[in-house]
Amino acid sequence: MEKTLDMTKVFDNLEKLQVVLSEKYQIQAKIEDVPKQLGAQEELLSRLKKEYIEKNSKYEELKQKVDALKVELEEAVSSREAGEKGMDNISTHREYEALEKQISEASDKEANLRKDLEKEEKNMAELDETIKADENWIKAQEKDLNEARASLDKETGSLKKELASLEKKEANIGANIDPEIKYKFERIIQRNNEGIVNVKNGVCGGCHMILPAQFANEVREEQDILFCPYCSRILRWQETKEGEEETYFTMDSAGSLADLDDDDLLDDDDENVSDNDEDLKDDELLDDEDEEEIEDSDEEESED
Repeated sequence: MEKTLDMTKVFDNLEKLQVVLSEKYQIQAKIEDVPKQLGAQEELLSRLKKEYIEKNSKYEELKQKVDALKVELEEAVSSREAGEKGMDNISTHREYEALEKQISEASDKEANLRKDLEKEEKNMAELDETIKADENWIKAQEKDLNEARASLDKETGSLKKELASLEKKEANIGANIDPEIKYKFERIIQRNNEGIVNVKNGVCGGCHMILPAQFANEVREEQDILFCPYCSRILRWQETKEGEEETYFTMDSAGSLADLDDDDLLDDDDENVSDNDEDLKDDELLDDEDEEEIEDSDEEESED
């Protein structure tokens, strides 16, 4: 049966729609991926800011510690200087020993405090340099991120224009396709990237499965829209090229018992007869052996 002109247009429209939908879904995927492209930069910037805050907090703690050490150092220096001045006014040995002890303890404490203060001031200076470097790094990252956002916003705007153009084409083509078929077609393309595939020599061009013979012939006639029973894609028959063997199947090509040659049947009968003859020979050999055993048994009884 020849396919109708209307079905040819339907299949042509489906193939056109497939191109449009494939491009549309690709663009939609790109638009959805835009925020993900900034995700790594945003995560890095967030981590840098968190570390910056933590370092500033640590810097403030160090500053307070340094300030406290300075106060203690001043007290130790004052204590040592007071003891040294008192040495000029001592009148007894006991006073001398007390002042000497005061001066010694104050001097030891002063030395330790200066050492601690020097260490903490060094730590604070190094941390201050790190914080300043982080500030510059954060500013650079913010600048890069803002530039990336602007670039992606521009790209997204261009993609949205392409998407609007494709949706317009989709609407024009889809107006000539049954809404239910169009809906199924869209779902198939979203899942498999292809919604309509060619059938060549009875094989689905999508999943490459061999189609049932009668079903393949119905696809070849193109009288209706048929879906692959294996991958659910819409099927369209592809004629073979000149010089290329075309193979498709019919129920008649399966054959029947009447198609078998008489010679084939006779050959099978001869094989069965041959097998039966061998079975009979085996049975005869068994019977002979049984008779010999019975005769030997009778002779032994007679001797007894």
